Amino acid sequence: MNAPNASGWKPGTPVEGHNAMSGPDTATGNRALMLEEPLIFEIGHAETTGVDFPTPLPGGEGGTARLAGMERADPIGLPGLSEPETVRHYTRLSRQNYAIDLGLFPLGSCTMKHNPRLNEKVARMPGFADVHPLQPVDTVRGALEVVNELAHWLIDLTGMHGVAMSPKAGAHGELCGILCIRAALEARGDAREVILVPESAHGTNPATAAFAGYKVEDIPATPEGRVDLEALKARLGPDVAGVMITNPNTCGLFEPDMKAISDAVHEAGGFVYCDGANFNAIVGKVRPGDLGVDAMHINLHKTFSTPHGGGGPGSGPVVLSEALAPYGPLPFTARDGDGVVHLVEEENAAEFDHTKAFGRMTAFHGQMGMFTRALAYMLSHGADGLKQVAEDAVLNANYVLRSLEDVLDAPFGHSGPCMHEALFSDKGFAEGLSTLDLAKALIDEGYHPMTMYFPLVVHGAMLVEPTETESKAALDQFIMALRSVAERAKSGDASLKTAPHYAPRRRLDETQAARKPILAWNDPDMV
Repeated sequence: MNAPNASGWKPGTPVEGHNAMSGPDTATGNRALMLEEPLIFEIGHAETTGVDFPTPLPGGEGGTARLAGMERADPIGLPGLSEPETVRHYTRLSRQNYAIDLGLFPLGSCTMKHNPRLNEKVARMPGFADVHPLQPVDTVRGALEVVNELAHWLIDLTGMHGVAMSPKAGAHGELCGILCIRAALEARGDAREVILVPESAHGTNPATAAFAGYKVEDIPATPEGRVDLEALKARLGPDVAGVMITNPNTCGLFEPDMKAISDAVHEAGGFVYCDGANFNAIVGKVRPGDLGVDAMHINLHKTFSTPHGGGGPGSGPVVLSEALAPYGPLPFTARDGDGVVHLVEEENAAEFDHTKAFGRMTAFHGQMGMFTRALAYMLSHGADGLKQVAEDAVLNANYVLRSLEDVLDAPFGHSGPCMHEALFSDKGFAEGLSTLDLAKALIDEGYHPMTMYFPLVVHGAMLVEPTETESKAALDQFIMALRSVAERAKSGDASLKTAPHYAPRRRLDETQAARKPILAWNDPDMV
């Protein structure tokens, strides 16, 4: 057990036959610090309250008359808990979640990197944390300076001409870019109706194009996992509005023909939209604008280390080429002749004419907390540091790929170095075992599973993105765990079918959980 494995990781010696689930049952259901937490309705009940209120007097001063006939007629139906009970409940629940502060998050195409605490400190500074979108502009000059500074960083890093800061997330940014393309085509009286989407693009790309009213057609991939350039050229024509391409793509590969793709699309009268979700792999190394990209969203939570997940808040600024910048949405920031940054909210605002804008994406400008965090990340790294981010992310992904390709099938391992993520398949697993079984067993090893069954071009896909924030020691431990589970899958270990064994909950019926979720608690006395 103490010999280094192929990845170089040397595990410690476990206690023979011991694990967290062994031993006698306990009266509480808890196992030391592995706490069994009931529902909040099962802790408290509606007949109690965590605070004391005086009994209202029957009318008059301080009585029910103050409620103006709005007295509650039925029980409120909420559990009454004291403050300590409430805090403990949610703290215990939080400990059953995986988090980046607990361990490596290997989700591919998601860039779940560490969020430096410096970013959080800056975002909580007065003037940023408490800024309100309805404040007079003169009272938020500092916030506007931050937005404008961040916008210029994004333009410089991508080699583009302008940027729309208001989109709230990646898919929202995609829609913004496609609407810019539609506005540019309409301005020249060109009614094109088809968007081409390669097989290796993100799944939101075709959905966005369809939502914007376009017909979507696929472009096949080559055996190397990249866009088939000749197939793309053959399909281009006067009905093609543009192409939505992900680069680096969802197979974790850079598109070496990107400039040729852009040139062909432009020659045919279309525009090029690039999904920037994987910009983390090339930031500081490649400028999409130099590759002929016309629009690209940037996930600040992926590339520039703002919080990720949980439904938001998100931020997906869209950088635009010179051809599309005039059609970008309102509002935007601009510095006038006296050096003051203004928030331009009207199409025909004096000195900042933007009459070609297609409209707005949101009511206000964007997510201030994400802007401050992203700019803090950029300034703390500097241009050279951001370049190193990409280099280290690619190095880590290739380390994972080459350390595991002898035990896991790597369908595009022959295509050369990967970018930000390593892609594996379930080829070689024993009959009856699948990617899902491996992922569930990885939970027992203390890791959140990698992205499963995506991209769709690979059967039983497993997409691993280690990001640049993981050390070699952390990667070695993860590689050791994944090797172990992969070897069990190849040998036919039947225990994988019932994993996880040590998680707070065992394996769910995922089909029923998705189709018939139970999202509300019912009082058993009322059923």
